[in-house]
Amino acid sequence: MNPLFQSRKSIALFLIALPLAWFAISPTARAVSPAPDGGYPNRNTAEGDDALFSLTTGFGNTAIGFDALYGTNGSYNTANGYRALEHNTTTGNTATGADALRSNTSGTYNTATGYGALEYNTTGHADTATGLRALYSNINGLGNTADGYQALFFNTTGTNNTANGANALHDNTIGNDNTATGESALNHNTTGSGNVALGFRAGGNLTTGSNNIDIGNEGVAGEANTIRIGTRGTQTRTFIVGIYGATAAGGVPVYLESHGQLGTATSSARFKQDIHSMNGASEAILALKPVTFRYKQEIDPKGIPQFGLVAEEVEKVNPALVTRDEEGKPYTVRYEAVNAMLLNEFLKEHRKVKEQGATMAELKKEIVSLTTTVREQAMQIQKVSAQVATRGLPPQMALSSQ
Repeated sequence: MNPLFQSRKSIALFLIALPLAWFAISPTARAVSPAPDGGYPNRNTAEGDDALFSLTTGFGNTAIGFDALYGTNGSYNTANGYRALEHNTTTGNTATGADALRSNTSGTYNTATGYGALEYNTTGHADTATGLRALYSNINGLGNTADGYQALFFNTTGTNNTANGANALHDNTIGNDNTATGESALNHNTTGSGNVALGFRAGGNLTTGSNNIDIGNEGVAGEANTIRIGTRGTQTRTFIVGIYGATAAGGVPVYLESHGQLGTATSSARFKQDIHSMNGASEAILALKPVTFRYKQEIDPKGIPQFGLVAEEVEKVNPALVTRDEEGKPYTVRYEAVNAMLLNEFLKEHRKVKEQGATMAELKKEIVSLTTTVREQAMQIQKVSAQVATRGLPPQMALSSQ
């Protein structure tokens, strides 16, 4: 054989063997065989480089995209997107979007829609994330729902949280049972639990406090067990049905302070100190000037006649009898305090009347006694006069003889 021909043949065989060897050691050659292009046994479907790469006994999986469901041997998972559910080995997860649920290993029944949604979830169960990097940092938190750009972004182990809106509950890490609806609602909450926020940036100032309800209000950092509704300077009137005309027997009056806080005034000694008799302090009300009036038309278009006091006039008599607005100006009269002072003055007058009644009773007794004495003396005089008339003696002698 021609040596030159044999040499060329050897080179040709080598060139053919080289790409075959390269293909044999490449990741693609080690992927599911045949290469991903449609249906597989056990009702699995794969489309894309290395999709369902490690599948063994899994059933009913669907993987579309590079490395989608790369490591799975679980069942009933759906991954659609670059590296979606890449490390998954378990069951019942749905990931749509690049890197969605990428790190999930044993978490089940999670749903992630959006780039990086639930990307670092590993063992968390029953979480739902919709939006770019929603629940991005979640590791083993359970039962969370995030809908919006970076909603619940830093949540790691918090459970049963619901965030609807971009950046809602963004900083939450281990807080549980929070509900935030609105862009950036509860976005700075980290460890607080049981909070409810509704509206743009509602509860946005809360950090660690729990059991707050903020509706259209940003709340106060660190506070707990507080309800806030509305924004100062924005809402100027409040209408609540079901109160007017509804009797609450045994109820107590509700008071409103200048910052909008509602509450009741307790009368129990358990909550009081420096208790002293009112004595003459109530006499200030004697200088008050009750008036009749009507509110300005913008306040009361009907012009209903009113009866009461003028706060500025009351302040001159006793500043403690008025409440003030945020600027420190007199706003209204503490009528409940006026009533207590009226009661004290009434009791003082009542005691005076009783004392006067007792004095009059004593005087009546004395008058009766004096009347009796006078009558007796009158009878004696009549008797003496009769004797004088009978004996013809001067009255003086008759009396001296008696």
